Amino acid sequence: MLPTLCVLLSLCTAESQPAWPAFLGQGASEVKPDSLPVTWSPAANIAWQTDLAGFGQSSPVIYGERVFVTAVEGPDKDICHLLALNLSDGKVQWKHSFDSSDKVKNSLYVSRAAPTPVTDDKHVFAFFESGDVVAVTHTGTEKWRKSLSSEFGKFQNKFGLAASPVMTDDSIVILVDDEGPSYLIALSKTDGKTKWKTDRTSRTSWSSPSLVEVAGAQHVVCSSSGTVDGYEAATGKLLWSYDEVGGNNKSTPRPYAPGSFLVGASASREAKATPGTDPKKSNFAMTIELVDGKPQPKVLWRTEQATPTFNSPVVYAGHAYWVNTQGVVFCLDATTGEARYTERLKQSCWATPLGVGDRLYFFGKDGVTSVLRTGPKFELLAENQLWDPAQLKVDPAKGAAEDTEEKREAAAMFSGPTQYGVAAVSGSLLIRTGDKLYCLRTNP
Repeated sequence: MLPTLCVLLSLCTAESQPAWPAFLGQGASEVKPDSLPVTWSPAANIAWQTDLAGFGQSSPVIYGERVFVTAVEGPDKDICHLLALNLSDGKVQWKHSFDSSDKVKNSLYVSRAAPTPVTDDKHVFAFFESGDVVAVTHTGTEKWRKSLSSEFGKFQNKFGLAASPVMTDDSIVILVDDEGPSYLIALSKTDGKTKWKTDRTSRTSWSSPSLVEVAGAQHVVCSSSGTVDGYEAATGKLLWSYDEVGGNNKSTPRPYAPGSFLVGASASREAKATPGTDPKKSNFAMTIELVDGKPQPKVLWRTEQATPTFNSPVVYAGHAYWVNTQGVVFCLDATTGEARYTERLKQSCWATPLGVGDRLYFFGKDGVTSVLRTGPKFELLAENQLWDPAQLKVDPAKGAAEDTEEKREAAAMFSGPTQYGVAAVSGSLLIRTGDKLYCLRTNP
């Protein structure tokens, strides 16, 4: 069995610890549907809520009884934080902090600890948009640290980076797609040394890579600003590429079957400026086939109506789901791409939907989570408010310090808390806002 597949399967065995070890739950253990609540409110089913140091847009990750989150703090994002919390009660076990190697103004409209860490049974590995990468034991001892921006060049994306790492058995793989040097790099989990580095064309993107199994081999798939590319996980060799795509600079390619995944794209200034690309034709299901022994990408079907926001489309229980900037959910047959329904939710969703049992959770940006029953017909099971809007202390002048009118106008989107990311294991659903982590349980 391939080593990468071994490490993913080892996290999912009955004997292993419950785990949500990476962004979007790649390699997660099975979640028992009845163990997560369908309904909640500020007064019900919240087991604990913990204030976090600094601010972060990353998702939490889980291994056993530990929850790991990242954050940055200071006027120039001076300090990088990695925190460990008890899953049982939300108490902070330890906080590992260090000075950023590339201090950049802490802005409402620039990524702030956006990449989600990854964890195995011994260490947690965190990547920050400063270029800093750190490996820390589960008990809080730093094993190694390095700065990609110091070693390979400073990042130049004016809105920061957001790509989360993926993890193989011996490496952490990080995508740096930037207006400056762009590359895909694998770092040794043991000492942080570079195992391989593959240069890429400079571009503006915030999307994360995924591990996709293709005919028994592991490909690192990157969907990013004009191409979808597959690399050999062990060597970084480019195996295949597809360039009839545009606007794909935020969503992560989501595997749903061996060799198959969804690609999400949305209209943007960058997409409109790229000749020959059409975001409306860039949301599709793709599979990788072997032709004369060589992997080749093939589009299975497209949808010209569905687009995502900052989230990624998902396939769950035989259907594919997109949710756009207006909170409109598009449900399609996952095999054929045939439309099943189009319905509006209460809020736009920045976090990627989560499927558990016979239901899907759509995490609204401003705290309302809509729970839908899976299937070809729209059925709303619940609308859950995580916090009381009347109790929020929102500062309308927060964006006044932004240095451009574009940023000042956009800062209104960040004037209150946002449901950025989630993680789930049997018995616990975690939702992260910028400075707080919530744990929801059926029996808190």
